[in-house]
Amino acid sequence: MTASETMSATEFKAKCLEVLDRVRSGAVGRVTITKRGAAVAVLVPPEPQAAQVERLHGCMRGSVIVPDDVDLTAPVDDAVWGAERGEVHG
Repeated sequence: MTASETMSATEFKAKCLEVLDRVRSGAVGRVTITKRGAAVAVLVPPEPQAAQVERLHGCMRGSVIVPDDVDLTAPVDDAVWGAERGEVHG
């Protein structure tokens, strides 16, 4: 398990580049920054890009139910569209 640290905002301000390097390297997994003893921020490394993409593009997976008798590929309108008549939209 990666280490976790807590430090004051004043200490973080003085050592921020060093702390960022330690988080990036994995030496510290989470830094809680406090002000007057209360947590005001948490510094964690970003998720790997692949995990971000998976979360974004799969976020609604399984949330839509299509009844068996519905054909999503069937035409919804029998009207003749302008493109079928050779009309060009300009």
